[in-house]
Amino acid sequence: METGLKEIQDSVYKKYSVSEVMAMNPLALAYVGDGIFSNFIRLYLVGTGHQNVHFMTKTSARYVKAEAQAFIIHALMDQLTEDELRIVKRGRNTRSQAPKNAKPGDYRYATGFEALVGYLYLVGNQERLDWLCLKGISLIDGSKEIKTI
Repeated sequence: METGLKEIQDSVYKKYSVSEVMAMNPLALAYVGDGIFSNFIRLYLVGTGHQNVHFMTKTSARYVKAEAQAFIIHALMDQLTEDELRIVKRGRNTRSQAPKNAKPGDYRYATGFEALVGYLYLVGNQERLDWLCLKGISLIDGSKEIKTI
């Protein structure tokens, strides 16, 4: 049976309270955060005038790989609120298997970063989400440590 558009719309645009989002599995938050941050990077690359899809795909990896996200969260840790730190730590401490191309420590902190992005998105804190993503891009762009693939 086909799902009605109203039910789909209700699911996609569901409003969550802070307590509802705090109760979510950190990997679910990271799942949402991964998509949100990847989309943010894509919009950034298109917005800077790039149109070659191959170039953008290769370039986006510099921002979304575990090493880069771990770098971002370490750099911003002292600027996070208590709730944000709690989300990062929950994401970081969740059991998951790191891919072969990422160091386990970087992968854990990247999961914490993505959980924070997901949290900010789901609670509707667009201003803070924008700050986190924009600051992250700025940090990566200014870093000599994060290599282009």
